[in-house]
Amino acid sequence: MNGYSVKNEMTNVPWQLASVSKSDRETLNGHRGAVIWFTGLSGSGKSTLSNALDKRLYDLGIRTFLLDGDNIRQGLNKDLGFSNTERTENIRRVAEVAKLLLETGMIVIVAFISPYQRDRQLAQEVIGMENFLEIFVQCSLEECERRDPKGLYIKARRGEIPHFTGITDPYESPENPEIIVRTEEERAEVATERILGELRDRNLI
Repeated sequence: MNGYSVKNEMTNVPWQLASVSKSDRETLNGHRGAVIWFTGLSGSGKSTLSNALDKRLYDLGIRTFLLDGDNIRQGLNKDLGFSNTERTENIRRVAEVAKLLLETGMIVIVAFISPYQRDRQLAQEVIGMENFLEIFVQCSLEECERRDPKGLYIKARRGEIPHFTGITDPYESPENPEIIVRTEEERAEVATERILGELRDRNLI
């Protein structure tokens, strides 16, 4: 295999049509499906917000599933490092998983640093623009370093972690996210309710 390619070379493998459609499953669920994509620096609050949203939706009787970047790297993507090419493959894989889960008619919550605009654009193309909501969890690097919940910034500053976003690798802020949550200013509870309001406005819940 020459690197990680997003091109499907298996041209002789046609897509198998299912007897039960996404809209059938949405009808059974009682709500539409969507992918909510949280992006931001490590320590910005993605996991806090995505978990809070997942719980609120669960309490409302909405079928959800949360894909967290750290958890996915424990299994599906444990063979990937953090080079540019491997980061792209990391996002490609989770976008494909999110797309499969979307076919069940559920709301899929994705919390990945996903630092590059091109990779988030790829995810949007895989999933479909009409199904994709991007949430930029905005927080200054200084505040993320101050929080440093996993002690990663300290290690990165010591040179113990290569390719660390915000220190030795860049983070490209989203150009047109559906929602921006500034976690230095807005409490998680308030931001979660604001996201729920957006989902209601879009008739997703």
